Amino acid sequence: MQAQKVQMAAGSVRKLLRRNAHGHVSNLLTKFRPADVAVIIESLAEPERVAVFSILMKRNRDLAAETLNELGTERGLALLAPLNSEEISAVLQELETDDAAEFISALPEATAQEVLERMRVEDSTDVQGLLQYPPETAGRIMTPNAFSLSEDLAVSEAIHALQTAEDLEMVFYLYVVDDRRHLVGVVSLRQLLMVPPSTPLKKIMTTNVISVKTDTDQEEVARQVAHYDLLAIPVTDSENKLLGVITVDDVIDVIKEEATEDIFYMAGVDVHDHVYTPVRGSVRRRLPWLGINLVTALIAASVVAFFEPTIARFSFLAVFLPVVAGMGGNCGTQTLTVMVRGLALGELTWANSRAALAKESLVGITNGLALGFVAGFAAYLWKSNAVLGLVLAGAMIINMFVAGVTGSVIPLLLKKINVDPAIASGIILTTFTDVTGFLSFLGLASLLLHYIPVS
Repeated sequence: MQAQKVQMAAGSVRKLLRRNAHGHVSNLLTKFRPADVAVIIESLAEPERVAVFSILMKRNRDLAAETLNELGTERGLALLAPLNSEEISAVLQELETDDAAEFISALPEATAQEVLERMRVEDSTDVQGLLQYPPETAGRIMTPNAFSLSEDLAVSEAIHALQTAEDLEMVFYLYVVDDRRHLVGVVSLRQLLMVPPSTPLKKIMTTNVISVKTDTDQEEVARQVAHYDLLAIPVTDSENKLLGVITVDDVIDVIKEEATEDIFYMAGVDVHDHVYTPVRGSVRRRLPWLGINLVTALIAASVVAFFEPTIARFSFLAVFLPVVAGMGGNCGTQTLTVMVRGLALGELTWANSRAALAKESLVGITNGLALGFVAGFAAYLWKSNAVLGLVLAGAMIINMFVAGVTGSVIPLLLKKINVDPAIASGIILTTFTDVTGFLSFLGLASLLLHYIPVS
């Protein structure tokens, strides 16, 4: 229902823009949540997007800022491009510090510096504080100046401090610090309301606090939050001083970003490519990966070319080449998906990889035996030749075993050398399964030529 409303609103926005009814555009979009406004803007043509965002900038800057954040960095930057540094600073300072830092880090260096100079001093200082940390770390995505309480406070004083605090990030937990801001405990809101007002925080706080350091990778942050079912996680420095907090909404963004990145990389697609990307941009991003795939396909083709005399004599062998290569590729993709997911979730490490490798190898050879028997029997019925059936079955067993092994080893090796396993695993795997499939099938056929009648 809501999707239909959003779709109808997009059509209305187009009509209102053609009539230059800017006030009506603003009034219409105000009725929707920022996430829905982002969907409406994405469905428009590029000039229309810029026009709508310009209207929101003039008439509803808060909505413009929230919509910009929903659109994400790449699509948001396209809307910021026509604006000057003063206008950019005006909208970015309406965002949370970590979101503003993400946009500013993506701007050209000169523009970013001008924007920071024009922002409010407090906002600019906070953003620059986050920009000192590397991208995709806890320090970069945290909200600084996390709300905290002294361990010497009583519960009544803590409640008063919470009620009178301003500009709070979502408060799920109350972090307790000592006089030097060392993180010493955490108290839930429920605990705060269930004990006598005179109770000192140090008596009800949990001292075993789960926290992360500023240089912790954002994927590890997401794993910690998911593993311990947290709504927020504090960020500390090397001395355990509280610097900020990462809330569950930011973690959800990280999970979505990392999952999207892995899916896109495994398919050879750039993470910035999406359904509304212009044709030229999509071609530019996808062509290099397809070029690499072409090279690997030619490597596999060279294996087939090596057996050209065999194929010329037994032309019916060409019919079964896609079967061997395709089944090996599918088997390898299944293994690869399981292994990459295990690495992403922290379930699989180099230390415990031996059991996973053995298991996936056994799965590969078992599936190869089962499907090889079926394919071989089908080939026998089709071509009335038992030897051909044995050759096909043998090739499938070999290729699916190799697929299981390579699908396990490749992501582990890439992870070992600090390369994202999702980036190159698919291309390497395809090369292995195609080459092994063609080599095993045509090689076995060449060895058993005397038992295969000429077609």
